[in-house]
Amino acid sequence: MHGLLSIDMSYNKLEGPIPSNKAFQNASIEAFQGNKGLCGNVPGLQPCNFWSNKRTSKRSHKMLFLIIFLPLCGVFFGCLGVFFFLQKRKDPKAEQSDQEDDESFLISSSFGRIMHDEIIKATDGFDASYCIGKGGYGSVYKTSLPSGSVVAVKKLHSFHDSERTGQEEYMNEIRASTEIRHLNIVKLYGVFLSAIYSFLVYEYLNGVNLATILKNDKEAKELDWSKRVNIIKGVANALFYMHHNCSPPIVHGDITSKNILLDSEYEAHVTDIGTAKLLNNDSSHWTAPSGTHNHLAPELSYTTKVSEKCDVYSFGLVVLEVVKGKHPGEIFFSMSSPSSQMPLLEDILDQRLPTPSPQVQEELMTIVKVATTCLHSNPQFRPTMHMISEILEA
Repeated sequence: MHGLLSIDMSYNKLEGPIPSNKAFQNASIEAFQGNKGLCGNVPGLQPCNFWSNKRTSKRSHKMLFLIIFLPLCGVFFGCLGVFFFLQKRKDPKAEQSDQEDDESFLISSSFGRIMHDEIIKATDGFDASYCIGKGGYGSVYKTSLPSGSVVAVKKLHSFHDSERTGQEEYMNEIRASTEIRHLNIVKLYGVFLSAIYSFLVYEYLNGVNLATILKNDKEAKELDWSKRVNIIKGVANALFYMHHNCSPPIVHGDITSKNILLDSEYEAHVTDIGTAKLLNNDSSHWTAPSGTHNHLAPELSYTTKVSEKCDVYSFGLVVLEVVKGKHPGEIFFSMSSPSSQMPLLEDILDQRLPTPSPQVQEELMTIVKVATTCLHSNPQFRPTMHMISEILEA
């Protein structure tokens, strides 16, 4: 790839010598961080012969280690185990601590007990003065950690031990969510679950959700047609990434205008990744978050299986909400019928904005057609986010 201008290979667990082409050789050390075994002629990386010599040295000392040190280590750890066993019998608090560990667990490669304790302390045990919002799943708190970073913490209303049964699939999905790095997705740093406190930690984005802006006439007028088209494309890109570029694929489960944050440049950022799956992992019942019933796919009235096509349906509703400036209402019900005809564009457009130019009208008509296909009552006839992204970017 001699035409390659720049690269970023960070946090991919790669090893071995980096290529010798110009893009790799001119890259900064930040482009390679988070990889344990990369080597090459880049400032900050070890020379490749370093790793070769190191492996050779390790092999030559392996036999000596096995013969002399391993038996000594066995004796040492045996004595250490007896010591801790006796200490545990003397200290009843040790048993209580073990029980607490059994009742809580963390999900994240970088999220740990230290950050958990810092959050509890920084929010004074989730004092109301730190609360910046409430939703169907929980309350959101803004706090600054000792490291100086600002995070948004969503404290869940409840998470019962009985809900953990058979949730390995969902834990894998949430764990994958913590690895997401995408422009249009709010970063999920980690998850902590326990009988006392259960919360998710996100990057703090200094913005307002889309629903709030659309409800305010003054702010909605600032959201012109080009910005609204860009928001729709940003949400589509986020869902395309989650459905097709993540392993396992990630289903959001609660795509609404409330869960789309806009930054100062009106760039869309999907938030609340992982929350819906985390709380609705019991296939015997489905409980929709408060205030989002009118965004749920119709199949959820007779099945609890949440799929990517549920996100597609909710995306279609959000698109119409962005174009119309509010929930599509009666127009939505007519469009969701398989035999329905496309409504006139002027009946859908937000009347608070001036009439768009012919070129923008053409783009909006394409967007509305895509939204209509997303609302099909049969999920099998809805497009995938891959198909939607291709149409919107054409």
